[in-house]
Amino acid sequence: MANFKIIVSDPPTGKSQVVEVKENQAQPLIGMKIGGVFDGTIIGVSGKVKITGGSDKAGFPMRSDISGGAKKYVLLTKGVGFRSAEKGARRRKLVRGNVVTEEIYQLNAILVRETEAKPIAENPKAT
Repeated sequence: MANFKIIVSDPPTGKSQVVEVKENQAQPLIGMKIGGVFDGTIIGVSGKVKITGGSDKAGFPMRSDISGGAKKYVLLTKGVGFRSAEKGARRRKLVRGNVVTEEIYQLNAILVRETEAKPIAENPKAT
């Protein structure tokens, strides 16, 4: 029984909304990785949605550089899950992998705008 809270941000407007997804709606998201793009109609949002991160039920953050969906102790120097008090500090911290599992409680996501790419013939630098 997967239940997620998905925070969907819209970068151009700077607004975000919380969407609660339960059971049948959450099934297509299980197994996706951070950076994965899915159709927003699954969660009731128009457009494409890209997963940027999240956290599990205990509050441990997801990291994009840790493969799998399990919790692991990792030696961190910077980034998600670690705040350095002094320069050069390293600490072993418990973080979750980059795969969405049933233990995930919150997913962070952004709306992806489809931009029209110019054909090569119209691009002045491409010769």
